[in-house]
Amino acid sequence: MNRYMEIFLDLEQAILDRKYKPGEKLLSENKLSQIYGVSRETIRKALLLLSEKGYIHKQQGKGSVVLDTAKMDFPISGLTSYKEIFEESGISNRTRVVSLEKTTHYENMTHDMFPFNDEELWVLVRQREIAGEVVLLDKDYLLAEMIPELTKETAEDSIYEYFEKDLGLDISFAQKEFTVEPTTEEDRRYIDLLPNDTHVVVVRSQVFLQNAQLFQYTESRHRLDKFKFVEFARRKKQLHT
Repeated sequence: MNRYMEIFLDLEQAILDRKYKPGEKLLSENKLSQIYGVSRETIRKALLLLSEKGYIHKQQGKGSVVLDTAKMDFPISGLTSYKEIFEESGISNRTRVVSLEKTTHYENMTHDMFPFNDEELWVLVRQREIAGEVVLLDKDYLLAEMIPELTKETAEDSIYEYFEKDLGLDISFAQKEFTVEPTTEEDRRYIDLLPNDTHVVVVRSQVFLQNAQLFQYTESRHRLDKFKFVEFARRKKQLHT
């Protein structure tokens, strides 16, 4: 392995372990070259890779500032599971099941996007923990006739992997709504909110199979400081006459 790659991996682990906290500066190139016993050029290669991977921001004449690696990018138009996102990121995470039940009683669901009426549903509530903090509460409502069995162990791993590989469901597309809403008692109970947090980002989704069968409604409640939502946008060319 190249020496600069070894240094990159060492610094990456230090950032992930919070030895360098977000907003702090890394040691200078001169200091790092002394510590690792290599040239500044080798250090620059390692720092460039850290910058490309989103761990640091290099400021001309001011050094390298550590970025918040616990802030995840959630694609707006994509349909990606929580497990898939975090397998790509390498950030430590954990899912805990708050409750799981099969029921026809969900009278309190009055939002316009909630699509079910009297059907039997799996109601699954999960906490999502990143780097030791619960920053997301997921509430899933799943059509029981499509999903005959669902266990806590499966819910703590990946329900989409189970749906697609074990049940053969062909998950295809979703319609989503993004809002910023005041925190609720449930948010304050299950999310590690900051002292001044008064609002959360709420993402509501209707999820469909390839045959256009709606089988899932999800409400995800995100702590404001830990998530950003990203999309690639291209301006449509206008025809001028």
